[in-house]
Amino acid sequence: MCNACGDCAKVCPVVRPDEFQMGLSSRKAIYIQFPQAVPCSYILNMDDCLGNNPIACGKCADACDKRAINYDDRDQIITREVGAVVVAIGLDVYDPTELDEYGYTRFENVISSMEFERLICAGGPTGGHFVRPSDQERPTRIGFIQCVGSRNPKVGRPYCSNICCMNTIKDTLLLADHYPDVANVVFYQDIRAVGKSFEDMFQRSKEAGTRYVRGLPGEIEEDPETRNLVVTVENTTSGKLERHELEMVVLSVGVQPAKDMSRIASMLTLSRTSDGFFMESHPKLKPVDAPTRGVFLAGFCESPKDIKDSVCQAGAAASRAGALLNAGQITIEAITSRVDEVACTRCGVCAKVCPYGAIVWKKGEVASVVEAACAGCGSCSASCQFGAITMRHFTDEQILAQVHAVLAEDPQDKVFAFACNWCSYAGGDMAGISRMTYPASNRVVRTMCSARVSEEMVLEAFRCGAPVVLVSGCHFADCHYINANRQTVQRVHKLWDKLEKAGVRPERLQLEWISAAEGQKFAKVMRQLEELRGTVTRDEIEHAREALKAKPGKRPGVRAAEPVVEAPAAQT
Repeated sequence: MCNACGDCAKVCPVVRPDEFQMGLSSRKAIYIQFPQAVPCSYILNMDDCLGNNPIACGKCADACDKRAINYDDRDQIITREVGAVVVAIGLDVYDPTELDEYGYTRFENVISSMEFERLICAGGPTGGHFVRPSDQERPTRIGFIQCVGSRNPKVGRPYCSNICCMNTIKDTLLLADHYPDVANVVFYQDIRAVGKSFEDMFQRSKEAGTRYVRGLPGEIEEDPETRNLVVTVENTTSGKLERHELEMVVLSVGVQPAKDMSRIASMLTLSRTSDGFFMESHPKLKPVDAPTRGVFLAGFCESPKDIKDSVCQAGAAASRAGALLNAGQITIEAITSRVDEVACTRCGVCAKVCPYGAIVWKKGEVASVVEAACAGCGSCSASCQFGAITMRHFTDEQILAQVHAVLAEDPQDKVFAFACNWCSYAGGDMAGISRMTYPASNRVVRTMCSARVSEEMVLEAFRCGAPVVLVSGCHFADCHYINANRQTVQRVHKLWDKLEKAGVRPERLQLEWISAAEGQKFAKVMRQLEELRGTVTRDEIEHAREALKAKPGKRPGVRAAEPVVEAPAAQT
């Protein structure tokens, strides 16, 4: 109904800072969010509005001839069943207020790169006339400080934001084009101009007169009379300490994961990297697929990228989602779990540990597996203490048979290892094809995930005489099954306690994270384990055999299932 006439905003008495203009101008309680908004209609911020009480206000409703304003309108939560989800929730810009050495909160002429964009934009608060905030005069000496909130472990953001270098180069070219007399200086760690024609832009910026100083300022001081800023920096190229008097300083702020990432990750069971971004299923083979089937990633939520890369990834995600929806039939993982309804004790542990939410369980009911959602990590089977869940193709019997076969002869001379299929086992392959040397005493049993390794499998290896046992998998934040290896950590810690209570050295059980590319680390770990194996005596091996012996009358490592007593039928 709104035709964007603007009569409502003219009569609104409420004035608030304009978020789109970075607080450099004001807006009313009823406003258009930004000039290119689609649809182009006014919105009413009820947190700012005085309300429809005639005594308080109600002026906008009176001024609207279309009667488009409804004070009683509320946000609605709409539920839809969908076959695919594309996650493209964008990013948040880093707030530089915590970096006090740059004086962002103390000096009026220290601004962020986002504020710079609004000041130089024709649709900005100054109509494109670039002025400094303190005196509304045009500055002639401007400094840009790179990597503010990026590549800085101290603020929890060790990653490169990808877009900041080119954004600053673009800004220097804009200044050179609009104001040729302005002297620009850029303080940087490294200029990362890696895209198409980016290096050409970098060279054009230098040819336009921009000076690039390799080094980040240690502090900024303000001249109280002129309000100019004195920047002290060590030029790491020349090795000299320099002082620059500038009329304005622009902080090239980085970007960070959106604040809703945790909530979205919980809703869609998505895994995140150590930097907080969503993890793709495979960086080369499935770069837009999330580990959860039917969920696809696009844009900055997956990793820092510019507009071009975001558009490319969005197209790929839409294509993948469309292919899934039009497939008619889908191929599911062959390695899935299966519940033995007779052995199931209805405890629900399997449902709690499943990273994909593929196990359906209600209190007092037998668990069931949604095979289309199961990815085959095996964490449910390893966590079940009653042997009620079987992993197809990686059953307990199959894995234990490998343990027995490997340790059937001369177990004291072997280092026994469980390796996950995607990372640590592939790391062993990398060590082999790279011809890295390591002891031939290691024997590796492959599992799909380190979470598939149950307590019983480790204990059985010790019972068979293994001097040293290794459980290895993906790095903690890089698990290919979202966060299944968190179960591995908990299980190994329990095993360490159990070994110590049994009088077995806990260090005989090792836990290592090895990626597919870390062949060198795989070889190093194997050499270290061989050294550890040499310290284990035959007496220790025999003691472990006896101390960890399974109790008679029970399946090793599995408690007997309690009988389920059916309620008597009601008599009529």
